[in-house]
Amino acid sequence: MKKVLFVATVTKHINSFHIPYLKWFKEEGYEVHVASNGNEPIEYCDKHYNLPFERFPLRKNNIKTYRELKKIINENKYEIIHCHTPVGGVLTRLAAKKARKKGTRVIYTAHGFHFYKEAPLLNWLIYYPIEKWLSRYTDCLITINKEDYELAKKKFRKCKQIELVHGVGLDTTKFDIKISNQALATLKDEITIKKDNIVLTYIAELNKNKNQQLLIKTIEQIVKEGDTRYILLLVGDGKLKERYQKYVKKHKLENNIKILGKRNDIAKILKITDIYVASSLREGLPVNILEAMYMGLPIVATDNRGHRELIKNKKNGYIIDSEQKKKDFCEKIIELSHNKKIYNKFKEENKKIVKEFSLEEVTKEIRKIYNIYIN
Repeated sequence: MKKVLFVATVTKHINSFHIPYLKWFKEEGYEVHVASNGNEPIEYCDKHYNLPFERFPLRKNNIKTYRELKKIINENKYEIIHCHTPVGGVLTRLAAKKARKKGTRVIYTAHGFHFYKEAPLLNWLIYYPIEKWLSRYTDCLITINKEDYELAKKKFRKCKQIELVHGVGLDTTKFDIKISNQALATLKDEITIKKDNIVLTYIAELNKNKNQQLLIKTIEQIVKEGDTRYILLLVGDGKLKERYQKYVKKHKLENNIKILGKRNDIAKILKITDIYVASSLREGLPVNILEAMYMGLPIVATDNRGHRELIKNKKNGYIIDSEQKKKDFCEKIIELSHNKKIYNKFKEENKKIVKEFSLEEVTKEIRKIYNIYIN
């Protein structure tokens, strides 16, 4: 039986984004293997190799992982290997060098290069040379935004094939559900949202890159200026959760900033949201923005390549690109909450634009690539 291997640093990445493709290979008659760190169940997976991947490249466990991965690849004679995440991509392409000479085809999806226009010089000095070197051991490099695609086409000439797809695909079925008014009212009561509140939401891990501190200070500024109607919902867990909670408490912002942690009712939360906000420093192609677009929310977001890919300034949202980010965030949030004409324009545009990023459309793009390498 023909075999395919999917690789990612953590199992959560496979479960979050790639189950439809594991399913497709099963339907095509393949034995499906996965290599990742984490023992969570994986649907449509015939064999899971739980390897000690580390997210930081120079960790000792990655040496052990490389050796085990190389053995797995050489023993199984895969027809296709599809690797994801930076460390997963590096170790897999190194481990598959011998297998490629025997016919295995290696596909790597870059979910956002660490080197980009606004990136620190250190990122270019470390990550760019590695990706350029490894491109010669890549049969197909898949990018998910135009900036990465153009850079790869220009610089990675030893890569056999470079493709651009519309992200990982938005599963719209999660949001095409009926939610009763009573359920929404119950949720508002739980979070203590009143009828006249204007709700802003950001769904992301609480970490330095997602930069929630900018949004917290934005709301703090709006409240200081006398408008207490605005409520910011921060959905997600992360290393900075406790720090943010302390800041909110210290500055007496508990009525205006709600740190909700990880939630399983994202569709409901977006349904009670008025404006979606995003403050991250770096993005490949953010699924949280796509979810907000699908729910018809206008967006105010920081300037980065992932946000620029989805938001065209003043067409379907606002991109904040000046040094006065807090001031500009305040202005655009207030403008959207007062100008129904602009609000409704952004809302309708987002519903149109998001269609090409649906799981159905992206699956077609990925299958087309797979079919090139299927014997």
